[in-house]
Amino acid sequence: MNIEMPVTLKMGDLMSEEEFFQFCQMNDTLEFERDSHGNIIVMSPTGIFTGGFNSRILIELGIWNKENQLGEVFDSSTGFTLPNGSVRSPDVSYIQEDRLNQLPKEQQEKFALIYPDFVIEIRSKSDDLKYLLDKMNEYLETGTSLGWLIDRFDKKVYVYQPNQSVVVYDSLKIILSGEPVLPGFTLDLGAVVEKTNKSFR
Repeated sequence: MNIEMPVTLKMGDLMSEEEFFQFCQMNDTLEFERDSHGNIIVMSPTGIFTGGFNSRILIELGIWNKENQLGEVFDSSTGFTLPNGSVRSPDVSYIQEDRLNQLPKEQQEKFALIYPDFVIEIRSKSDDLKYLLDKMNEYLETGTSLGWLIDRFDKKVYVYQPNQSVVVYDSLKIILSGEPVLPGFTLDLGAVVEKTNKSFR
């Protein structure tokens, strides 16, 4: 039986934030998100090609962050509780140091009540594009300053910034700029695609 991902469990507000966190810890072989209505979304693991592709992008951002030390980079296992109550886990995310320093200690081992300054969502084969587009809008609506949605399958990149129209590139052979959120950071997406394809020939 083929089940399209993600699958939404209609929970409403049956779980508190703490109960949802404990639910995720008890089912740590699965990945979950929660929407602003309290419904739980079951996420699918990625294939190894997508995992390798995502890791290359995470590493590029990590190298920039190591050199600049302006904040913290997070992987796809990190859950954030956004201001609208949803819990999201972007594929790659970043939070500036001054905002992290304001986070209470008791929040640091949970799905912290904080939005990322920068997010990247990378479409995998099991991802519904509309679901990802809706997530990107949610990030911007709840405080994120810059977001990239990379769609390997339709070969498009969507760039989101507050109070601006979404910029859509019809190619993956582009260089993306992290300004002004990530000063000096650029991602040669075409090179990432080429290197990943070479590894999986």
